[in-house]
Order: sequence, then structure tokens, then C-alpha cells
Amino acid sequence: MAIGIHRPTKITLDRDALVHNINVAKAPFADDINIFAVVKANAYGHGIREITQMAKQAGVTGFAVAILDEALEVRELGYEKEPVLVLGITSIEYIVDAAINGISLTVGYLEWLKAAQPILDSEEIPPLRVHIAVDTGMGRIGVQTPADLKDMVKFLREHTREFNFEGMFTHFATADAPTTDYFETQVANWDAAIAAVNPLPKYVHAANSAATIWHPNAIQTNVLRLGAGMYGFNPSGTDLDAPMLKPVLSLTTEVVFVKQLAKGKSVSYGATYHTSENEWIATLPIGYADGFLRRMQGYHVLVDGQPAEIIGRVTMDQMMIRLPKKYPVGTKVTIVGQSGDQQLSLVELATYANTIPYEIVTNLSTRIKREVK
Repeated sequence: MAIGIHRPTKITLDRDALVHNINVAKAPFADDINIFAVVKANAYGHGIREITQMAKQAGVTGFAVAILDEALEVRELGYEKEPVLVLGITSIEYIVDAAINGISLTVGYLEWLKAAQPILDSEEIPPLRVHIAVDTGMGRIGVQTPADLKDMVKFLREHTREFNFEGMFTHFATADAPTTDYFETQVANWDAAIAAVNPLPKYVHAANSAATIWHPNAIQTNVLRLGAGMYGFNPSGTDLDAPMLKPVLSLTTEVVFVKQLAKGKSVSYGATYHTSENEWIATLPIGYADGFLRRMQGYHVLVDGQPAEIIGRVTMDQMMIRLPKKYPVGTKVTIVGQSGDQQLSLVELATYANTIPYEIVTNLSTRIKREVK
């Protein structure tokens, strides 16, 4: 059964905006630059089925995900030949599944390779595609020194029956920050890592969205890993401008119930809101089970191009807003996107919630239907 088709809450995805954002990212680079669309966490909450299709039509080379299950889902969606890279560390017990399905795994230390090698030593198992993660300063995963990197590369090239050394990559911690000192330190470490490997593998990548947008000439890379930038929200939040990006996602719903409450009446759990006069109140079919955070009380949505405050606590499946005037059931309500000459962005929503846009979109539930326009 299709999810979300029986209520008016929906996510709309703008195909033209996604194509625009990819083209913006590609512009400073050579025409043959590879692009891995990052579709982890249900494509940043946008919908993995819809986004993989849109991204492939836009010409991306392959996909990047966080865990093996997501990679297998991409394969099951019909992408049988495209590179699919798991950016996180995968347990040894699952490497045969990855090898058989042609999925590329991230490795960060020699001991992992040594433990995997005998498991993969079979003519019935194709060589496992691997990308070495290089920790240039993110402090998360990856090999830390050029000497250790050389040892890993040497082992891979001595065991080509079991491994296909397909790539190496790093990730920047502060590419979206106003100051560049730490970023430049990471770039220097990345340059040293590249110099330690000869010949280089097919894919050598360091360009996350932030590096692509603000530092395209500073990094050695032949792959762009596009996440936030592809989806059209600013990776830095409000620290740096990214006016060239267009949001791919809008989130809308409709009024399902309207009532007028007299002065002094309370709304929602805990009676945290009381009307200060006679007020028109609308109920919306969206709540924290859909990923719209409970703490959004006091924020606003747009009705007919006008702000309408969220009053009372957001509940699991519904929330209430104060209307500027009486509107009928069925009136469209914009939570993220354009309404009249007003717009609400993911950055605004995230700022109010004291978080980042990434957390907002990845919380959006699969029970919200997705549509592509």
C-alpha cells in the first residue's frame, strides 16, 4: 500500500532546482568531473526513490550512502552498474554481500583489510571494491599518516584477487566556516596523502558540498560528493552566503478543521497556549511523528502568503495554528517553500529549532508522500 496518499500533507520535489544545483556545482570543474549524489538517510529525507531517479537523469556518475543497507536499496531500485559507495565503516561479516552486489566499501585501517582478505579469497566472489578513507583532520574515520596509507595501498595491490582499489577520499570539517585556517591544514594533509600514492586509483575525492561551493580551486579531486548543495540548502546555515542554490524540497499541508475559540481558551497538551481574544484556529494533519519537531510551538507557517503562528504543543499527528482570519477547510498551508510573495526556508526553520537543516530534513517521515514536479 502506498504511504501518505490519504491525507493532504506532502513533500514536493523540484526537478529543475536539482538539475540547477548540480550544474552550479560542476561549473568550476573540468567537464569530465564525476559526481556522486549523496542519498543517505532517505536522500536527506527527500525520498531515495525519487532523488536517485532525478539525479541519474541529471547525469550523476554514481551514489554515496552511509550504510550497506542503503547501498543495497539503491541496487534494488535498479541502479545495477553505477558506483555505489558506502561512506561509513561496514562490518567484516557483510563484505561478501557488498562484493557480490558490486558495492564499494570504505576502509580506514590495514587490519580490516587483513581480516577481510581470507574471506574474499574465492573465485566465486568478485573483488571487493574499496575506497580508503584518509583522516586529514575530521577525526572520524580513516588512515592518519602517509606511511600507514602506503601500507594499505601496498596490501591492496598485493591482493588484487580479493580487492579492487577503486578510490581514496577525505572529508573536511570546516569547509563551510568563515575562517579557513583549519581547512587549509586539511588540504595540506590531503595533498600529502595524494603524493604518497602512485599510481592513484580511479576515484580521488575530497569535494563535499561545502568545499565545492566555497573552495573549488583549493582541492585535488575528480569526484564531487553532493549532498546539501544538491538539495539546495546552505551547508553553512547562515555563516556564509550561497545564493546560487535553489531549494529542491517544499513541504505543504491543508487545513482539516477550523474553529473559533473565545478569549481565554487553551490549545493542545499542557494548556501552554491561551487565546488572548476571539481567535480562528486551524488544525493541520502533521506532527512530530512526521518529523515536524515538537518544539516548533511559536514558529509560523504560511497561509495565503501570510504568517500563521503555531500555537500550543505540536502533537504526534496534528498541530494547530492561529489564522489571520477565517479560512475554509482545504486551504493550503506552506511549511517550507513559497506562498504568495513570502517564503519559508529550511534554514529559518532550523534556526528557530536551534539545529541545522540536515536534522530537519532527515527527520521527515516516510509517511509523508513525495511528489516530483
